[in-house]
Amino acid sequence: MSVAAWLPDDPADRRSWEAALERLIQENRFTIAVVFPAVGALSLIASAEGWLPDPLAFNPLFVLTGVLVMRSPLVVGVLPVVDRRAALGVAALAAYSYAIEIVGVTTGWPYGFFEYGVSLGPMLGGVPVALPVFFLPLVANAYLLCLLLLGPLADRAVPRLLSVIALVLAMDVVLDPGAVALGFWRYEGGGLFYGVPLSNYAGWVLSATVAVVVLDAAFDRTALGARLEACEFALDDMVSFVLLWGGVNAIYGNWIPAVVAAGIGAGLLRTDRFDAGMVPWLGDAERR
Repeated sequence: MSVAAWLPDDPADRRSWEAALERLIQENRFTIAVVFPAVGALSLIASAEGWLPDPLAFNPLFVLTGVLVMRSPLVVGVLPVVDRRAALGVAALAAYSYAIEIVGVTTGWPYGFFEYGVSLGPMLGGVPVALPVFFLPLVANAYLLCLLLLGPLADRAVPRLLSVIALVLAMDVVLDPGAVALGFWRYEGGGLFYGVPLSNYAGWVLSATVAVVVLDAAFDRTALGARLEACEFALDDMVSFVLLWGGVNAIYGNWIPAVVAAGIGAGLLRTDRFDAGMVPWLGDAERR
């Protein structure tokens, strides 16, 4: 069943439902985008270092709940422009994420041979059932941030494609070394870059290209751009990504990934979305 099938048929009902979700996210931006990733980073490090008892260490329910909360600004942010075509595109990317991951764990192509070291919930064909929750936001956030930063250039296919590929690669430069340090997964024979083989990044060039093509076909880019301009919290999930994985890499001394995370954070600051209004008590003081 597609995402669109869950949405109210009456446009007024749907808008009312979306507005309620927007208020919920807006009122809890700091908690979602800052507190959750900070607590998440600390709990993941404590789990990896054996500081938490077994029932709590890398508890898949806790991990997935935290991830879903951090993803909520992205989902609610784009929801008003999700129609049937967009929902089918998201479903196609979810199917792609399963297919390419199953091929990867079976053959080592295109990411290199790897295996999961931590349970991320129920498995399907050797990969987590929740895989799209991890894969889709990574490529979607990169796509959205590039639309904002490129401005008029976003209307041109080549700059859009190249910028999204570059940003997805940068995000994986942050994600994979941090995940390897925590023991989420490991690559056979290790790798030259903080335990990650260079072939992994070639694989992400493929996945980023597929993502751009599908998202371009699925979404009305004009409507998506207008929604991004109007919704100040749409990229808060990217803030969570920078804080969580940048923090993990810094703690483990993975300085190149930590610096790359800081660079992504600088790109986010250029969107002018994150000011005192994001912090409740500062925002109240500013209004007074």
